[in-house]
Amino acid sequence: MNGIVFDAGGLIAMERNSRRVLLILNTALSENGRIIIPATALAQVLRNPARQVRLWRMIQFERTEVIPLDGSHAQAVGALLGQTSTTDITDAHVVICAQAAGYAVVTSDPLDLKRLDPKLRLIRV
Repeated sequence: MNGIVFDAGGLIAMERNSRRVLLILNTALSENGRIIIPATALAQVLRNPARQVRLWRMIQFERTEVIPLDGSHAQAVGALLGQTSTTDITDAHVVICAQAAGYAVVTSDPLDLKRLDPKLRLIRV
């Protein structure tokens, strides 16, 4: 496993101490994988870092990268939403990040992501 991308549902499951998510995370880290968190997904979940200790610790890992929605990603997200006639910016940003990295997405909602990219590798939690 080279790395994983978290969507908002995956982050919520990790924050709720899901054994499955913790196992996936530990596997990725033990294999020197990267953890990618799209900033849009983080914004949906992070409300109080002092209380969301697990999530806060994960985003501080050396191999965790929070990917901003910058100009090039915004253009790619908009194009993907247009191609798929969908509207969820966060889901599209997750897909763009996963496609760019070639990683699977840790998600609790695979159907929405598959609508954006039927070939996307998903890990359901």
